[in-house]
Amino acid sequence: MASTPAHGGLPATLPADILAELKKNAEFLSTPGKGFLASDESAGPWLRAGSSEAAKIPDTAENRAAYRSMIYSTPNIKDDCSGVILHWETLFQKNADGKQIVEVITENGMLAGIKLDKGFGKEGIWGTATGPLGHPEPACKGLDDLKQRAAEAYKQGARFAKWRNVLQIDPATGLPSDLAIMECTHNLARYASICQSERLVPIVEPEIVPNGNHDIYVSAAVTEKVLSWQFKALHDHHVYLEGCLLKPNMVKAGLGQEQASPELVAQLTVQALKRTVPSAIPGIFFLSGETQQGEDNEKTATRNLNAMNKMYPKLPWHLSFSFGKALQKTCLVTWMGKTENKDAAQAALKHRAHMNFLAVMGTYDEAADTTVGIAGNISQGDACY
Repeated sequence: MASTPAHGGLPATLPADILAELKKNAEFLSTPGKGFLASDESAGPWLRAGSSEAAKIPDTAENRAAYRSMIYSTPNIKDDCSGVILHWETLFQKNADGKQIVEVITENGMLAGIKLDKGFGKEGIWGTATGPLGHPEPACKGLDDLKQRAAEAYKQGARFAKWRNVLQIDPATGLPSDLAIMECTHNLARYASICQSERLVPIVEPEIVPNGNHDIYVSAAVTEKVLSWQFKALHDHHVYLEGCLLKPNMVKAGLGQEQASPELVAQLTVQALKRTVPSAIPGIFFLSGETQQGEDNEKTATRNLNAMNKMYPKLPWHLSFSFGKALQKTCLVTWMGKTENKDAAQAALKHRAHMNFLAVMGTYDEAADTTVGIAGNISQGDACY
Protein backbone atom coordinates (compact mmCIF):
# COMPACT_ATOMS: atom_id res chain seq x y z
CA MET A 1 0.00 0.00 0.00
CA ALA A 2 1.48 3.32 -1.08
CA SER A 3 1.92 6.25 1.29
CA THR A 4 0.12 9.52 0.54
CA PRO A 5 0.44 13.07 1.91
CA ALA A 6 -2.38 12.23 4.34
CA HIS A 7 -0.28 9.44 5.83
CA GLY A 8 2.67 11.74 6.50
CA GLY A 9 4.79 9.86 9.01
CA LEU A 10 2.15 7.18 9.60
CA PRO A 11 2.71 3.72 8.15
CA ALA A 12 0.49 3.07 5.14
CA THR A 13 -1.71 0.56 6.95
CA LEU A 14 -4.97 2.22 5.90
CA PRO A 15 -5.79 3.25 2.31
CA ALA A 16 -6.28 6.89 1.41
CA ASP A 17 -10.04 6.49 0.93
CA ILE A 18 -10.50 5.35 4.55
CA LEU A 19 -8.38 8.23 5.84
CA ALA A 20 -10.48 10.65 3.78
CA GLU A 21 -13.76 9.23 5.11
CA LEU A 22 -12.53 9.37 8.72
CA LYS A 23 -11.39 12.97 8.32
CA LYS A 24 -14.63 14.04 6.63
CA ASN A 25 -16.82 12.53 9.36
CA ALA A 26 -14.63 13.83 12.21
CA GLU A 27 -14.84 17.32 10.75
CA PHE A 28 -18.62 17.05 10.32
CA LEU A 29 -18.95 15.96 13.94
CA SER A 30 -16.84 18.99 14.91
CA THR A 31 -19.08 21.50 13.11
CA PRO A 32 -18.82 24.85 14.95
CA GLY A 33 -21.25 25.08 17.84
CA LYS A 34 -22.46 21.50 17.67
CA GLY A 35 -22.00 18.63 20.09
CA PHE A 36 -23.18 15.12 20.87
CA LEU A 37 -26.25 13.73 22.54
CA ALA A 38 -24.80 10.83 24.56
CA SER A 39 -27.59 8.29 24.98
CA ASP A 40 -25.57 5.10 25.29
CA GLU A 41 -26.77 4.06 28.74
CA SER A 42 -27.20 0.30 29.12
CA ALA A 43 -30.50 0.78 30.95
CA GLY A 44 -33.18 3.43 30.62
CA PRO A 45 -31.52 6.86 30.80
CA TRP A 46 -34.08 7.91 33.41
CA LEU A 47 -32.26 5.64 35.90
CA ARG A 48 -29.05 7.70 35.51
CA ALA A 49 -30.59 11.16 35.14
CA GLY A 50 -30.31 11.94 38.84
CA SER A 51 -34.07 12.48 39.30
CA SER A 52 -36.12 10.48 41.78
CA GLU A 53 -39.30 11.05 39.74
CA ALA A 54 -37.83 10.04 36.39
CA ALA A 55 -36.33 6.92 37.99
CA LYS A 56 -39.88 5.57 38.42
CA ILE A 57 -40.37 5.08 34.66
CA PRO A 58 -40.45 1.31 33.92
CA ASP A 59 -37.18 0.17 32.38
CA THR A 60 -38.35 -1.89 29.40
CA ALA A 61 -36.96 -2.27 25.87
CA GLU A 62 -40.19 -0.75 24.54
CA ASN A 63 -39.87 2.33 26.75
CA ARG A 64 -36.20 2.73 25.87
CA ALA A 65 -36.99 2.59 22.14
CA ALA A 66 -39.96 4.97 22.51
CA TYR A 67 -37.97 7.54 24.47
CA ARG A 68 -34.89 7.42 22.29
CA SER A 69 -36.74 7.58 18.98
CA MET A 70 -38.64 10.55 20.42
CA ILE A 71 -35.52 12.54 21.33
CA TYR A 72 -33.70 11.69 18.08
CA SER A 73 -36.61 13.03 16.05
CA THR A 74 -36.70 16.36 17.91
CA PRO A 75 -37.31 19.08 15.29
CA ASN A 76 -34.19 21.07 14.39
CA ILE A 77 -31.99 19.22 16.91
CA LYS A 78 -29.45 18.99 14.06
CA ASP A 79 -28.81 22.72 14.52
CA ASP A 80 -27.20 21.98 17.89
CA CYS A 81 -26.10 18.34 17.69
CA SER A 82 -23.98 16.72 14.99
CA GLY A 83 -24.07 13.21 16.38
CA VAL A 84 -25.85 10.79 18.69
CA ILE A 85 -24.06 8.06 20.66
CA LEU A 86 -26.12 4.87 20.86
CA HIS A 87 -26.12 1.77 23.01
CA TRP A 88 -25.76 -1.50 21.06
CA GLU A 89 -29.45 -2.32 21.67
CA THR A 90 -30.61 0.94 20.09
CA LEU A 91 -28.53 0.37 16.94
CA PHE A 92 -30.95 -2.39 15.92
CA GLN A 93 -34.23 -1.04 17.29
CA LYS A 94 -37.13 0.47 15.36
CA ASN A 95 -39.56 3.23 16.28
CA ALA A 96 -43.33 2.79 16.59
CA ASP A 97 -43.71 3.28 12.80
CA GLY A 98 -41.29 0.46 12.02
CA LYS A 99 -38.41 2.71 10.94
CA GLN A 100 -34.88 1.87 12.02
CA ILE A 101 -33.83 4.29 14.76
CA VAL A 102 -30.52 4.86 12.97
CA GLU A 103 -32.53 6.15 9.99
CA VAL A 104 -34.44 8.52 12.30
CA ILE A 105 -31.08 10.00 13.31
CA THR A 106 -29.58 10.30 9.84
CA GLU A 107 -32.79 11.69 8.32
CA ASN A 108 -32.72 14.33 11.06
CA GLY A 109 -29.30 15.50 9.87
CA MET A 110 -27.00 13.82 12.41
CA LEU A 111 -24.51 10.95 12.40
CA ALA A 112 -25.09 7.84 14.47
CA GLY A 113 -22.35 6.63 16.81
CA ILE A 114 -22.04 3.50 18.91
CA LYS A 115 -20.64 2.68 22.35
CA LEU A 116 -18.31 -0.28 21.85
CA ASP A 117 -16.76 -0.89 25.26
CA LYS A 118 -18.43 -3.59 27.34
CA GLY A 119 -18.02 -1.80 30.65
CA PHE A 120 -15.83 -3.09 33.44
CA GLY A 121 -16.02 -5.50 36.34
CA LYS A 122 -15.73 -4.19 39.85
CA GLU A 123 -13.10 -6.81 40.62
CA GLY A 124 -10.71 -4.43 38.87
CA ILE A 125 -7.06 -4.92 38.00
CA TRP A 126 -5.50 -7.48 40.32
CA GLY A 127 -3.28 -5.94 42.96
CA THR A 128 -4.49 -2.33 42.59
CA ALA A 129 -5.85 -0.33 45.50
CA THR A 130 -9.53 0.32 46.15
CA GLY A 131 -10.52 3.85 45.17
CA PRO A 132 -13.39 6.23 45.94
CA LEU A 133 -15.80 4.16 43.81
CA GLY A 134 -15.42 1.31 46.33
CA HIS A 135 -13.52 -1.11 44.10
CA PRO A 136 -10.00 -1.53 42.65
CA GLU A 137 -8.86 0.28 39.53
CA PRO A 138 -10.89 -1.03 36.58
CA ALA A 139 -10.15 -1.88 32.96
CA CYS A 140 -12.83 -2.01 30.26
CA LYS A 141 -13.75 -5.18 28.43
CA GLY A 142 -14.52 -5.77 24.76
CA LEU A 143 -11.29 -5.79 22.75
CA ASP A 144 -11.47 -9.49 21.87
CA ASP A 145 -14.33 -9.18 19.36
CA LEU A 146 -14.13 -5.44 18.73
CA LYS A 147 -13.17 -5.64 15.04
CA GLN A 148 -16.23 -7.75 14.23
CA ARG A 149 -18.58 -5.52 16.24
CA ALA A 150 -17.12 -2.37 14.67
CA ALA A 151 -17.69 -3.78 11.18
CA GLU A 152 -21.26 -4.75 12.09
CA ALA A 153 -21.95 -1.28 13.51
CA TYR A 154 -20.68 0.41 10.35
CA LYS A 155 -22.88 -1.87 8.24
CA GLN A 156 -25.86 -0.91 10.41
CA GLY A 157 -25.22 2.80 9.78
CA ALA A 158 -22.90 3.94 12.59
CA ARG A 159 -20.11 6.28 11.52
CA PHE A 160 -18.33 6.90 14.80
CA ALA A 161 -17.74 5.05 18.05
CA LYS A 162 -17.01 5.59 21.75
CA TRP A 163 -14.98 3.69 24.31
CA ARG A 164 -14.78 4.77 27.96
CA ASN A 165 -12.13 3.77 30.46
CA VAL A 166 -12.43 4.91 34.08
CA LEU A 167 -9.68 6.16 36.40
CA GLN A 168 -10.04 7.06 40.07
CA ILE A 169 -8.16 9.68 42.10
CA ASP A 170 -6.97 9.05 45.65
CA PRO A 171 -3.71 10.79 46.60
CA ALA A 172 -3.45 8.78 49.84
CA THR A 173 -3.12 5.48 47.97
CA GLY A 174 -1.41 6.81 44.86
CA LEU A 175 -4.39 6.48 42.53
CA PRO A 176 -4.45 6.48 39.64
CA SER A 177 -1.50 4.11 39.51
CA ASP A 178 0.86 4.07 36.55
CA LEU A 179 -0.37 0.55 35.84
CA ALA A 180 -4.00 1.69 35.57
CA ILE A 181 -3.07 4.70 33.41
CA MET A 182 -1.08 2.44 31.06
CA GLU A 183 -3.93 -0.07 30.87
CA CYS A 184 -6.49 2.68 30.24
CA THR A 185 -4.57 4.57 27.58
CA HIS A 186 -3.35 1.53 25.66
CA ASN A 187 -6.81 -0.06 25.66
CA LEU A 188 -8.21 3.17 24.23
CA ALA A 189 -5.45 3.35 21.61
CA ARG A 190 -6.02 -0.26 20.53
CA TYR A 191 -9.75 0.42 20.28
CA ALA A 192 -9.12 3.58 18.23
CA SER A 193 -6.87 1.81 15.73
CA ILE A 194 -9.34 -1.05 15.31
CA CYS A 195 -12.27 1.34 14.79
CA GLN A 196 -10.37 3.28 12.15
CA SER A 197 -9.65 0.05 10.27
CA GLU A 198 -13.44 -0.40 10.05
CA ARG A 199 -14.11 3.24 8.98
CA LEU A 200 -15.47 4.39 12.35
CA VAL A 201 -14.23 7.67 13.83
CA PRO A 202 -13.17 6.76 17.39
CA ILE A 203 -14.03 8.92 20.39
CA VAL A 204 -11.31 8.31 22.98
CA GLU A 205 -12.65 8.72 26.54
CA PRO A 206 -10.17 8.40 29.43
CA GLU A 207 -12.59 9.46 32.17
CA ILE A 208 -11.11 10.53 35.49
CA VAL A 209 -14.13 10.38 37.78
CA PRO A 210 -14.64 13.21 40.32
CA ASN A 211 -15.49 10.91 43.23
CA GLY A 212 -13.23 11.63 46.21
CA ASN A 213 -11.95 14.47 48.38
CA HIS A 214 -9.06 15.73 46.23
CA ASP A 215 -8.74 19.40 45.30
CA ILE A 216 -8.90 20.80 41.78
CA TYR A 217 -5.12 21.06 41.45
CA VAL A 218 -4.72 17.32 42.03
CA SER A 219 -7.32 16.80 39.30
CA ALA A 220 -5.35 19.09 36.97
CA ALA A 221 -2.11 17.20 37.54
CA VAL A 222 -3.73 13.81 36.99
CA THR A 223 -5.58 15.01 33.87
CA GLU A 224 -2.35 16.32 32.32
CA LYS A 225 -0.54 13.07 33.05
CA VAL A 226 -3.31 10.87 31.68
CA LEU A 227 -3.71 12.90 28.48
CA SER A 228 0.02 12.92 27.84
CA TRP A 229 0.13 9.13 28.19
CA GLN A 230 -2.98 8.86 26.02
CA PHE A 231 -1.50 10.63 23.03
CA LYS A 232 1.75 8.71 23.35
CA ALA A 233 -0.34 5.50 23.16
CA LEU A 234 -2.29 6.79 20.15
CA HIS A 235 1.02 7.53 18.44
CA ASP A 236 2.33 4.05 19.27
CA HIS A 237 -0.76 2.49 17.69
CA HIS A 238 -0.54 4.66 14.54
CA VAL A 239 -3.92 6.30 15.10
CA TYR A 240 -4.83 8.90 12.45
CA LEU A 241 -5.49 11.95 14.64
CA GLU A 242 -7.36 13.91 11.97
CA GLY A 243 -9.97 11.15 12.08
CA CYS A 244 -10.12 10.82 15.87
CA LEU A 245 -11.95 12.71 18.64
CA LEU A 246 -11.31 13.15 22.38
CA LYS A 247 -13.86 13.00 25.21
CA PRO A 248 -12.14 14.05 28.44
CA ASN A 249 -13.36 15.05 31.87
CA MET A 250 -13.38 18.68 32.87
CA VAL A 251 -10.81 19.53 35.55
CA LYS A 252 -12.86 19.79 38.74
CA ALA A 253 -12.38 19.17 42.45
CA GLY A 254 -13.55 15.91 43.97
CA LEU A 255 -17.21 15.71 44.90
CA GLY A 256 -16.24 15.86 48.58
CA GLN A 257 -14.69 19.32 48.17
CA GLU A 258 -16.15 22.77 47.56
CA GLN A 259 -16.44 23.22 43.81
CA ALA A 260 -14.39 25.84 41.97
CA SER A 261 -15.76 28.68 39.86
CA PRO A 262 -16.44 28.04 36.15
CA GLU A 263 -13.53 30.38 35.38
CA LEU A 264 -11.02 28.28 37.35
CA VAL A 265 -12.43 25.07 35.89
CA ALA A 266 -12.01 26.58 32.43
CA GLN A 267 -8.48 27.84 33.10
CA LEU A 268 -7.14 24.53 34.41
CA THR A 269 -9.01 22.40 31.87
CA VAL A 270 -7.82 24.37 28.84
CA GLN A 271 -4.31 24.57 30.27
CA ALA A 272 -4.22 20.77 30.56
CA LEU A 273 -5.44 20.40 26.97
CA LYS A 274 -2.96 22.91 25.56
CA ARG A 275 -0.11 21.06 27.24
CA THR A 276 -1.07 17.61 25.96
CA VAL A 277 -3.45 17.50 22.96
CA PRO A 278 -2.07 17.87 19.39
CA SER A 279 -3.79 20.39 17.15
CA ALA A 280 -4.44 17.61 14.61
CA ILE A 281 -7.40 16.47 16.75
CA PRO A 282 -10.42 18.27 15.24
CA GLY A 283 -12.75 18.13 18.22
CA ILE A 284 -12.78 17.75 22.01
CA PHE A 285 -16.18 16.84 23.45
CA PHE A 286 -16.50 17.01 27.22
CA LEU A 287 -18.44 14.62 29.38
CA SER A 288 -20.43 16.53 31.98
CA GLY A 289 -19.29 14.39 34.92
CA GLU A 290 -21.04 13.81 38.20
CA THR A 291 -22.09 16.79 40.31
CA GLN A 292 -22.95 17.26 43.97
CA GLN A 293 -26.51 16.55 45.00
CA GLY A 294 -27.22 20.24 45.59
CA GLU A 295 -26.09 21.28 42.09
CA ASP A 296 -28.12 21.68 38.92
CA ASN A 297 -26.09 19.28 36.79
CA GLU A 298 -27.49 20.66 33.52
CA LYS A 299 -26.56 24.29 34.19
CA THR A 300 -23.24 23.42 35.87
CA ALA A 301 -21.97 21.64 32.76
CA THR A 302 -23.14 24.46 30.49
CA ARG A 303 -21.56 27.18 32.67
CA ASN A 304 -18.19 25.43 32.62
CA LEU A 305 -18.28 24.86 28.86
CA ASN A 306 -19.26 28.48 28.24
CA ALA A 307 -16.41 29.76 30.42
CA MET A 308 -13.87 27.78 28.39
CA ASN A 309 -15.06 29.10 25.04
CA LYS A 310 -15.58 32.66 26.28
CA MET A 311 -12.15 32.86 27.91
CA TYR A 312 -10.33 31.03 25.09
CA PRO A 313 -12.05 31.87 21.78
CA LYS A 314 -9.08 30.86 19.61
CA LEU A 315 -8.11 27.25 20.26
CA PRO A 316 -6.80 24.68 17.77
CA TRP A 317 -9.73 22.34 18.35
CA HIS A 318 -13.52 22.52 18.47
CA LEU A 319 -14.34 22.54 22.22
CA SER A 320 -17.83 21.14 22.68
CA PHE A 321 -20.16 18.83 24.60
CA SER A 322 -20.96 15.14 24.71
CA PHE A 323 -23.52 15.21 27.49
CA GLY A 324 -25.96 12.55 28.63
CA LYS A 325 -27.61 13.46 31.92
CA ALA A 326 -26.76 17.14 31.39
CA LEU A 327 -28.88 17.19 28.22
CA GLN A 328 -31.66 14.83 29.21
CA LYS A 329 -32.74 15.44 32.80
CA THR A 330 -35.38 18.13 32.18
CA CYS A 331 -36.49 16.29 29.04
CA LEU A 332 -36.99 13.05 30.98
CA VAL A 333 -38.88 14.68 33.84
CA THR A 334 -41.10 16.35 31.23
CA TRP A 335 -41.70 13.12 29.30
CA MET A 336 -42.27 10.68 32.21
CA GLY A 337 -43.10 7.84 29.81
CA LYS A 338 -46.26 9.47 28.46
CA THR A 339 -46.96 9.89 24.74
CA GLU A 340 -48.95 13.07 25.33
CA ASN A 341 -45.81 14.73 26.71
CA LYS A 342 -43.78 14.22 23.52
CA ASP A 343 -43.89 17.80 22.20
CA ALA A 344 -43.03 19.34 25.56
CA ALA A 345 -40.20 16.85 26.12
CA GLN A 346 -38.74 17.54 22.68
CA ALA A 347 -38.95 21.28 23.34
CA ALA A 348 -37.07 20.77 26.62
CA LEU A 349 -34.33 18.80 24.87
CA LYS A 350 -34.06 21.35 22.07
CA HIS A 351 -33.74 24.16 24.61
CA ARG A 352 -31.01 22.32 26.55
CA ALA A 353 -29.09 21.48 23.37
CA HIS A 354 -29.30 25.08 22.19
CA MET A 355 -28.04 26.39 25.53
CA ASN A 356 -24.96 24.22 25.02
CA PHE A 357 -24.61 25.36 21.41
CA LEU A 358 -24.44 28.90 22.79
CA ALA A 359 -21.88 27.75 25.38
CA VAL A 360 -19.70 26.35 22.58
CA MET A 361 -19.90 29.77 20.95
CA GLY A 362 -19.11 31.46 24.30
CA THR A 363 -22.40 33.38 24.32
CA TYR A 364 -24.50 31.45 26.88
CA ASP A 365 -26.79 33.66 28.96
CA GLU A 366 -27.90 31.90 32.13
CA ALA A 367 -30.73 34.39 32.61
CA ALA A 368 -32.40 32.93 29.52
CA ASP A 369 -31.97 29.34 30.70
CA THR A 370 -34.55 27.12 32.37
CA THR A 371 -34.17 23.59 33.75
CA VAL A 372 -35.97 21.35 36.20
CA GLY A 373 -33.26 22.38 38.67
CA ILE A 374 -32.33 20.32 41.70
CA ALA A 375 -35.89 19.21 42.48
CA GLY A 376 -35.87 15.45 43.09
CA ASN A 377 -32.07 15.20 42.83
CA ILE A 378 -30.56 11.88 43.82
CA SER A 379 -26.86 11.18 44.18
CA GLN A 380 -25.15 9.20 41.41
CA GLY A 381 -22.15 7.47 42.97
CA ASP A 382 -21.57 4.50 40.67
CA ALA A 383 -19.43 4.89 37.56
CA CYS A 384 -20.70 1.67 35.92
CA TYR A 385 -23.28 2.02 33.14
